[in-house]
Amino acid sequence: MKNDVNGVALGVFIFFFLAVTVVGFMAARWRRAENALHLDEWGLGGRSFGTWITWFLLGGDLYTAYTFVAVPAAIYGAGAAGFFAVPYTIITYPLVFLFLPRLWSVSHRHGYVTSSDFVRGRFGSKSLSVAMALTGILATMPYIALQLVGIQAVLDVMGVGGSDSTNWFVKDLPLLIAFGVLAAYTYSSGLRAPALIAFVKDALIYIVIAVAIIYIPYKLGGFDSIFNKASAAYAVKNPKTGLPRGAVVTGPKAQWAYATLAMGSAMALFLYPHSVTAVLSGKSRNTIRRNTTILPLYSLMLGLLAMLGFMAIADGVGKGIKGYNAQLAIPQLFENMFPSWFAGVAFAAVGIGALVPAAIMSIAAANLFTRNIYKDLIKPDATPAQETRVSKIASLVVKVGALVFVLTMDKTVAINFQLLGGIWILQTMPAIVGGLFTRWFHRWALLAGWAAGMAYGTWKAYEQASPTQAHFGGSSDMIPWIGEKGYIGLTAFVLNVGIAVVLTLVLNVVKAPSGVDETVTADYVAEPEESGPSGSPQPGEPGVPGLPEPAGA
Repeated sequence: MKNDVNGVALGVFIFFFLAVTVVGFMAARWRRAENALHLDEWGLGGRSFGTWITWFLLGGDLYTAYTFVAVPAAIYGAGAAGFFAVPYTIITYPLVFLFLPRLWSVSHRHGYVTSSDFVRGRFGSKSLSVAMALTGILATMPYIALQLVGIQAVLDVMGVGGSDSTNWFVKDLPLLIAFGVLAAYTYSSGLRAPALIAFVKDALIYIVIAVAIIYIPYKLGGFDSIFNKASAAYAVKNPKTGLPRGAVVTGPKAQWAYATLAMGSAMALFLYPHSVTAVLSGKSRNTIRRNTTILPLYSLMLGLLAMLGFMAIADGVGKGIKGYNAQLAIPQLFENMFPSWFAGVAFAAVGIGALVPAAIMSIAAANLFTRNIYKDLIKPDATPAQETRVSKIASLVVKVGALVFVLTMDKTVAINFQLLGGIWILQTMPAIVGGLFTRWFHRWALLAGWAAGMAYGTWKAYEQASPTQAHFGGSSDMIPWIGEKGYIGLTAFVLNVGIAVVLTLVLNVVKAPSGVDETVTADYVAEPEESGPSGSPQPGEPGVPGLPEPAGA
């Protein structure tokens, strides 16, 4: 931790933080409907957001503070391998263009609030639905924690708090205040708060990146000088391993790991509960289609952002400091390069960039608990008002859990559990995405495949221990049928699908009960004008006399 406080930067940071706090509380009255106590209102913003609001919400949701800190930090620490985040965010949009509009349509027709709601309705299985919900909550918790880690990194560089301080008041109070504000306006305003704040967050991020990508190279002697200094730094060998620190270009031995990590991450991104929550808040199917075509603009920004890792090396950030925390590299670069007032703007962009996704993630996890654990298993007759109240309380509990994670555990543990979360969430793909296109899979086979993928992925991640990380040391291991290192999540996913296919064939032969499908084909392609109010019986849905029975019943 620094001993001096950057007063100007801190003042600018506090100004923007207070501004978004006011916006967060004002959002409670923005587009507020009469049925404000319905979970659709608090947890999905009334399903009323148009193209631009959804675009900012999804951007604020997917491109988090940890993204702005960790992606360039990965470049800073290991070189080109950290660029995997750029191609995966490009690959993911054509994939989600195929299934997100279908998920929106069927959820709108049946009033589904979570992807687990859809799984329960599609396969008639509460067990499978609960498994999907628990996986989502488990994968989301460390993700929220890492948003708080991003805020803590910024505060540390400004000289406020920091892990090196022995004074509890100095060390943790700023983070506790930020947490308290986040919890208060999320509880009050629900999804509307991060939707409004996302406009401020994205505007700040784009301004900071536009200035940084021009101004910092100018001060460092141009990109040629930056790449030369980065190449020289990466060539220095680690005395413990005897290997170079990294490389400007990914080497042949790392290409399978790079490619599979990018592909697996692309498949997993929109399976996270917070991604689904932002999608279901859209007011129409076309809103989702349009967003999948314009969201790649964020990938362009991410590519420019990743370049900051090379710039931090060229500036000498952390040079000569043993055990330097790479997560501080980019905030420190901003303080070194920018005037104090603009450094404050950059720090505010990162800090606010933590609040938006943390709010959405806590809401999404709370919705999963309320709809798929509390209502399905504890109180099936819960009223909409009771659901909303439970979800609000659950969102606070989730945030408290994330805060405890940050305050009591080693930050590398949080980071590795987030990597593990990606492995876990990928195992929900056969049930969620597969279910959107076919009812062929048997519910018990999907549950068995999910369990096998979870067990295998967790076991393999646990095996990647290192001298500095006792457990869950990484997300890559040897791919059995290729003999090269690759993403564990993708290997576990292949095992998951293989078991689901084989067991489905067996269970269909023995005529095991397959459950009741409450959806019909038309539900998946319905345009907005064909859909009525959420949760009410619509033409083609079960419960409407004289219409066809649901497929798979």
